[in-house]
Amino acid sequence: MTAILGISAFYHDSAAALIVDGELVAAAQEERFSRKKHDERF
Repeated sequence: MTAILGISAFYHDSAAALIVDGELVAAAQEERFSRKKHDERF
């Protein structure tokens, strides 16, 4: 099993994605939780 966690947190639009065996399992953007457009917090 290969798992890859991609994190984008050093610029605007913080986000994370989880890929397992080449398949996207989960992805999320911070602004979806905070309801603040272009939220850079993580």
